[in-house]
Amino acid sequence: MLWRALKHVEKGFYVDVGAGWPEIDSVTKAFYDRGWRGINVDPNPAYHDQLRANRPEDVNLCVAVSDAPGTTEINIVNEPGLSTLDATIAKEHESKGWKVSRIPATVLTLETIWTQYVGRRDVHFLKVDVEGFEQQVLSGKVWSGYRPWIVVVESVRPTSRAESHESWEPILLRADYNFVYADGLNRFYVAQEHSELIPSFTYPPNVFDDFTLHGHCESSVLSRLNAAEVRARNAESQLEAILHSSSWRVTRPLRWLRTLLGPVLQK
Repeated sequence: MLWRALKHVEKGFYVDVGAGWPEIDSVTKAFYDRGWRGINVDPNPAYHDQLRANRPEDVNLCVAVSDAPGTTEINIVNEPGLSTLDATIAKEHESKGWKVSRIPATVLTLETIWTQYVGRRDVHFLKVDVEGFEQQVLSGKVWSGYRPWIVVVESVRPTSRAESHESWEPILLRADYNFVYADGLNRFYVAQEHSELIPSFTYPPNVFDDFTLHGHCESSVLSRLNAAEVRARNAESQLEAILHSSSWRVTRPLRWLRTLLGPVLQK
């Protein structure tokens, strides 16, 4: 949906709060591969290390985001994508059997990130995926200043389908952002001054978007790799059969003699 709305923009800019992995489940990888650059924010050191290694031309910040700067503890959950600053949600994860460890994290506000790292440039989309901390993140931005064209926010409680946007959506609506689309997991908002983008969100993803589902793409790649592996094994088996054949053993002296006398015969 973001690509449909923004594919006309060359070398655009994004801010990804709760970026997670640089490739798997990444909202920004397709844009990065097409020349876009941006800011990836994630307080999980493991994800941050991957982002630094795989997104060297992005700004990668190992910090948490809230409505006030300072320090806090992040709850690192051993289930990918569920780490959170919300202690209540972390306890819910623990009650379900997931292991939770707590580490210190520096906290910045969204406004500070804008001031220090964005400046006056256009931000074409802001994505927020912070496992229950959306209200605090959005409250830390002065929305009358430099504004992202599109804001995408995860809008269900972690590990559920229960919608959670009631607590934070008014922040965006009061700031003249138009709700334009929901995909069951995220809600999309377009700034009033960029209302020309709204028609891009009229229909869900469809055949005219010319996209491939990640699972299908991954299956195709695995199929090609498996086919290549089968061909390699077949070739290896055929070579081994030749080397152990009687004809190969019988003709070995002739091949040795040809190698030895080849330079002489060429003269």
